[in-house]
Amino acid sequence: MTDRDPFAEGERAARENIPAEGNPYQDGSNEHALWAAGHEKVASAMEARESEGS
Repeated sequence: MTDRDPFAEGERAARENIPAEGNPYQDGSNEHALWAAGHEKVASAMEARESEGS
């Protein structure tokens, strides 16, 4: 068993510009949902900052 944190992995993926389609977890699993939530949190914040700067 690992101590992986899907939410944190999703956040990191968004910071590294990995698209949401890159979610490594099985669709429908709790891990998939957590990864997607982490990705969306960071991606939304990045988009908001970009729109404020334009």
